[in-house]
Amino acid sequence: MFHYQRKYSGAIQAVIFDWAGTTVDFGSMAPIQAFKMLFAKEGITVSDTQARAPMGTEKREHIRQMLAMEAIRKAWLESKGTAPTEQCIDRLYHEFVPIQIEAIRTTTQLIPGLVDTLNDLKARSIHIGANTGYNTEMYQAVAAAAAELGYQPEANVCATEVSLGRPYPYMAQAVMQKLGVVAVQSCIKVDDTTTGIEEGLNAGMWTVAVALTGNYLGYGPEEWAALDESERQPLIESARLAASRSGAHFVIDSVAELPAVIDKIEQRLSQGMHP
Repeated sequence: MFHYQRKYSGAIQAVIFDWAGTTVDFGSMAPIQAFKMLFAKEGITVSDTQARAPMGTEKREHIRQMLAMEAIRKAWLESKGTAPTEQCIDRLYHEFVPIQIEAIRTTTQLIPGLVDTLNDLKARSIHIGANTGYNTEMYQAVAAAAAELGYQPEANVCATEVSLGRPYPYMAQAVMQKLGVVAVQSCIKVDDTTTGIEEGLNAGMWTVAVALTGNYLGYGPEEWAALDESERQPLIESARLAASRSGAHFVIDSVAELPAVIDKIEQRLSQGMHP
């Protein structure tokens, strides 16, 4: 019997970012606005918490999971007289797409610190990839808006391009393939949702959860700016705790802190440690 083992001990080769709440759209507000508007058109009021719960999943699946929530399912039954069906989900998804695209166009701004982080990655010759729970039409809207602001990842994969979206690893693996990266241990997945972190973990990558610019905090830029420090502090602590429970190897407040984490990961790799 033979036993063969090898360890990657080189530098980080690629970072794969999520979009809303990670690199653009502080608070990941575009999906929240779109889901709340979608259900409002059906006469059903949903909370931010309900709209955020499935965040990170493919958007049709997101609708399915919302309809499975007891309160929403009950409201639907009272409003429509019957339980939601697959045909209902198909119709809602069809109506959701243009609502989501419009919300993307009004909320896409770069997360503060992103440009400096991107420059740091480029200086290290690290590939920049991205993936998203958006479909291709939605992605095209966010990518066009972000490009005007200076952010253009080298490769992107949408949830609708793979057989199974997050938490399955296939989107992250597809981005890695597009970038031509060989060692999964040299890749980092950065995300503001637990399902996105699980995607990275399932792919065998290093994972970094973003606590304060996306779903773990769940505040838009105007709402957040309106709070004083005493109001912010417990929310910050709660968001950091929630992000740490995702199973991520590291937790940061925003992508501005990513370069320091890359240094720590590369130190671990040099010591023979793996994700």
